[in-house]
Parts: sequence; C-alpha cells; structure tokens
Amino acid sequence: MTLNVAVAVALPGRQQVIALVLPEGSTAADALIAAHVRERFPQVDVDSAKLGIWSRPCDPGTALREGDRVEVYRALADDPKALRRARARLKPSTRSRNGP
Repeated sequence: MTLNVAVAVALPGRQQVIALVLPEGSTAADALIAAHVRERFPQVDVDSAKLGIWSRPCDPGTALREGDRVEVYRALADDPKALRRARARLKPSTRSRNGP
C-alpha cells in the first residue's frame, strides 16, 4: 500500500511543493529524504529545521497519512512582536484624548 503526500518548502524567493508516493508507514523524515530537500535547497538546514503537517508542528518521526503535506519551516528573520511594537511607537494616535 502507498501514500500520496507532499513536501512544501518556502524560501523568500522560491516556493516549491513536491508530490511524492511513499510506502505506508513512512515518516516526515522519510518524506524529506525522498523529496531530496537537502539537495534541492542547500540553504535549508534540514537537521535543525522545524517541521509541520498541515500547519501543525510535528517531529521527524511522525507517521504520515494519505494526503498529508509535510512543511519545512524556516527561522523568522525578525520577531513579529518586536516589529509591531516598533511600528506602534512610530505612529502617533489619531484619537483625541479630550473626548469626541
């Protein structure tokens, strides 16, 4: 029996979804190996990259099911909370503090 799965990798200038047919009992790590992620995306550190299946974090040893999409997450360039705080400090409030 086989599983139809996909591996998704997104980089700033390039995104790719690779469709695979794997044997039943395959894991997320097996999908990365079969998709040749290390060779296709040498800038991605596969060993330390965080993985997910349909936007839910998973371990490399997680067993795959039919139709799963294994996603390789990269580190964020900046902290989103820090960026929002910085933008909020730069904009003065448009609301009047003295009432309507």
